Amino acid sequence: MVSPQFKFAQLLLALRRVIRNDHLVLMVLALVVGCASGAAVVLFREAIDLVQMAVYGTDHDRLSMHVARLPWWQVLLAPAAGGLVVGLFIYFFLPGRRSQGVADVIEAEQIHGGWMSSRVGLLSAIASALSIGAGASVGREGPAVHLGASLGAWLARRLHLTRSLNRTLLGCGVAAAVAGSFNAPLAGALFANEVVIGHYALKAFAPVVVASVAGTAISRYYFGDFPAFALVNNPLASFWEFPAFVGLGVACAVCAILLMHSIVVATELSKRTPIPSWTKPAVAGLAIGAMALVMPQVLGVGYGVTEDAMLHVYGFGTLLIILAAKIIATAISLGWGFSGGVFSPALVVGAVCGGAYGIVATSIFPDLSAGVPAYTVVGMGAVAAAVLGAPISTTLIIFEMTSDYTLTLAVMVAVVVASEFSHHFYDRSFFVRQLRERGMDLKQGIESEVMQTIAINAVMRSNLSTVKMSTDLETLRHLLQDSSVGELFVVRDNGELHGTITLSDLSDFAFDHDLDGLVNASDVARPHPPMLSRHDDIGAAVQLMDRSGESIIPVTESDLDRTLVGAVTHDDVMTEFNRVLMERRREELGHE
Repeated sequence: MVSPQFKFAQLLLALRRVIRNDHLVLMVLALVVGCASGAAVVLFREAIDLVQMAVYGTDHDRLSMHVARLPWWQVLLAPAAGGLVVGLFIYFFLPGRRSQGVADVIEAEQIHGGWMSSRVGLLSAIASALSIGAGASVGREGPAVHLGASLGAWLARRLHLTRSLNRTLLGCGVAAAVAGSFNAPLAGALFANEVVIGHYALKAFAPVVVASVAGTAISRYYFGDFPAFALVNNPLASFWEFPAFVGLGVACAVCAILLMHSIVVATELSKRTPIPSWTKPAVAGLAIGAMALVMPQVLGVGYGVTEDAMLHVYGFGTLLIILAAKIIATAISLGWGFSGGVFSPALVVGAVCGGAYGIVATSIFPDLSAGVPAYTVVGMGAVAAAVLGAPISTTLIIFEMTSDYTLTLAVMVAVVVASEFSHHFYDRSFFVRQLRERGMDLKQGIESEVMQTIAINAVMRSNLSTVKMSTDLETLRHLLQDSSVGELFVVRDNGELHGTITLSDLSDFAFDHDLDGLVNASDVARPHPPMLSRHDDIGAAVQLMDRSGESIIPVTESDLDRTLVGAVTHDDVMTEFNRVLMERRREELGHE
């Protein structure tokens, strides 16, 4: 008979095996991150409602209807006052004096191994809640994504997990935030893999799905199981209508490009305006308030406007005015310092663009048209896909909101056309454009990303053969023979690099010993060689080697301080690059 002590020992052993199962532990952590991110989305939306109630006296999504009944001075000054608060908050509390968003999440995932600051995530969410509540034309999904990602990164950092698990948990936070925002678990999971993680390896995909479902469950528990938008069922009348959706895809691509480029232009204009940075959101708020006196639909996330467009409330002319006003208001808001995302504005722009296009299409071919609401939904998906660079997840969001397979086919057609058109004539997404403005180009693929993650210090040799400018020729011959890299580095008395000497530089003096006492290092050195800073990455090293034809590059303290600290060789750079690249490939395939 088996003793109770033996059964307990067996149970304890089985429990230890479960705990040591990395995949199971990762699923549990994904569940924790998903629940935490779902709760964070709830708190974030409640914070927005609280600020909006304090500023405008209502927490309803249809802010434009309520604003129309407010005194003109309140409509004009409320966004400006909110902008002043946001500007001061960002100036004093956020590093770099700017709020962070989805582009920073992508940067953390692709460049920094999933490392993010949870403090910055929380503060950015507060700044976004203040901005949206004050009426800025920005989105709430982007800040929610950043907040969820920072929670996943925080947990990974606290548990001292590997780089691969860091990135996975960050993606879990993203998925849960998107899923909780739109009540769309499939779209949340695919958005995290499509936009942030960048691959669909099972090891990353499975926990992301768990987190997405958990985030949706928390959101549904609090808000109820309702779709993000109240849609009118308008089935497609005929497959002959699909050419019209191709045209809508082109129109939506143009609107997406206008939206993205307007934000870039407004940002550049803000940088060139010589006023304190903390006053810029107030200036933007004053401009938005002035616009709201005439067109209150520009205020806030604009989902009330989106639903009105679906219900065919607006005429053709009104839709065009709202389209232009929303693009301008969003550009001013994001370009001049308000905090928020671009997802909601993209959906509004897409809805009004689709509505206007649908009115024209329906009037020309009334018997072949599914109706204006169908074009509105398709327009939403097309513009959002082009702006976010997420055609797959955007299509799934629409499908999960409509449960209409035929309409989803139309969305797919317009999404593909809009995404390809926007990619060809502008950029892969607004986030990629933001990162390129900061000097990071993810368009070049994983190889470029890997090069940007490896610092020069990781491959730099510090045990160099250095000589002074007065070193004689005979000494140079002996030192060059013993040099580990086949090159001597001539430095001044203060340690600054003067030049380099190779065997070819001594070819004219190699066998003429009569010159030993007459020629020194300064005479034979090549002055001003190509140099790197120790703050560069190996991507910069490879580019410099290609341009200069040199296989050995000296490294200085900084661009301004020419003190020699080491050198890098082409062989060392490529060896480290291949090692890290293989590790990254193993991560994507689900291997440790």
